[in-house]
Amino acid sequence: MDDLDLKTLIALQQNGRITNVDLARQLGIAPSTMLDRLRRLEEHGLIRGYRAIIDPKSVGLTLQGFVAVILTGHDKESIRSFEEGIQQIPNVRACYHITGRFDYLLHVAARDLPHWGELVKERIAAISGIAKLESFLVLSEIKEDQGWPVEEEGPTAK
Repeated sequence: MDDLDLKTLIALQQNGRITNVDLARQLGIAPSTMLDRLRRLEEHGLIRGYRAIIDPKSVGLTLQGFVAVILTGHDKESIRSFEEGIQQIPNVRACYHITGRFDYLLHVAARDLPHWGELVKERIAAISGIAKLESFLVLSEIKEDQGWPVEEEGPTAK
């Protein structure tokens, strides 16, 4: 990955709908070269996809929060069972296997407080192998996800 690839990734995180021609112009290369670079970045998995950033309130999701999970056991089957169960709950936006006091941290979106309770008590807690759950509701979002912190100097820059 060179400097132009990094600038391409930064530009696409800022505007994933930018046309190939505009992106090429912005970076000072020919559109055909830009298209080849984009294909290569996609083929090598540096660009995993493109998606719209949706306003959650516009689709009825007014509440978000985090659920920290401690499993009853840490054997292969317990972990597999929990991870497969979490995959089946669409309102779990992300699930992270973490270090520290908890085993997993879930980012969850809900319509409202009753829906949050239903998700935590009836969907998440129903997955076998959970010893403890702790919920953290988001009061306000101070900084929205801006994409990955790709620096123009590259991944090894100091």
